[in-house]
Amino acid sequence: MSQSALSKRPADVAGVARRAGPTTGERLARAAEQSWRPLALLLAALVAWWAIAAAELIEAYLVPSPGATLDVLTSKAGYLWQHTWVTTYETLLGFAIAVVVGVLAAVVMVYSSTVERTLYPILLFAQVVPKIAIAPLFVVWLGFGIAPKILIAVLIAFFPVVISMVTGLKAVDPEMLQLSATMGAKPWQTFVKIRFPASLPHLFSGLKVAVTLAVTGAVVGEFVGANEGLGYVILQANGNLDTPMLFAGLLVMSLIGVVLFVVVEIAEKLLLPWHASRRDTSATTTF
Repeated sequence: MSQSALSKRPADVAGVARRAGPTTGERLARAAEQSWRPLALLLAALVAWWAIAAAELIEAYLVPSPGATLDVLTSKAGYLWQHTWVTTYETLLGFAIAVVVGVLAAVVMVYSSTVERTLYPILLFAQVVPKIAIAPLFVVWLGFGIAPKILIAVLIAFFPVVISMVTGLKAVDPEMLQLSATMGAKPWQTFVKIRFPASLPHLFSGLKVAVTLAVTGAVVGEFVGANEGLGYVILQANGNLDTPMLFAGLLVMSLIGVVLFVVVEIAEKLLLPWHASRRDTSATTTF
């Protein structure tokens, strides 16, 4: 093949055709195809919930009706929003700290086998310790403010971030690293141009897990000691046998996790259009 042919894009070379990207209608159809099953399952769960409550198979103080829960969501919207914002703030701050510290720790571990052998067992030990068991200690040490909630969110979200980042940095093709070294690239240039971009798909997989765990961490911290936040709302509702408010708090907490997961998913799609799982177009041979 001539030099001019080699310099062309795959779709410009004779015998290779570029498949057109999906149209708007095709995108909507694909989104509907991917969404109808979970939506149908959610609808079935709501119908089952309504049927159980309407038939009074379970006492109302144990399982409230969807109508009672919806009434709380609307009539107490301001109250719930105030506490939702507190939990969301704690979650986002804890998640951000976990991402920064986790990525830095992963980089150090990959570039230093001594640090990895020293730090990895400690991380594993910290991960298997139940956070709910040590949360009271953080309250004793740091008080009833926002600090212990953020710390628990960081501890829960940290492990998926660091493990996914280490995996991504180690998954780089060794031939690419050898090629960059042969061409005289410095270590930081190899990291910026090859290692870090190649690790992003793995990192985003860990981020989607970590962001949902951060919500759990913030709420766990509020369970132990707080006077605001969704954990406080749920704990108070449980003590007062106010199950509609309890279910409303659980629904809002779940919604926070879903929204943050979707945000990370969208960020992945925008930042990694080159990844195989994100390509809308591809080259197809016609020979």
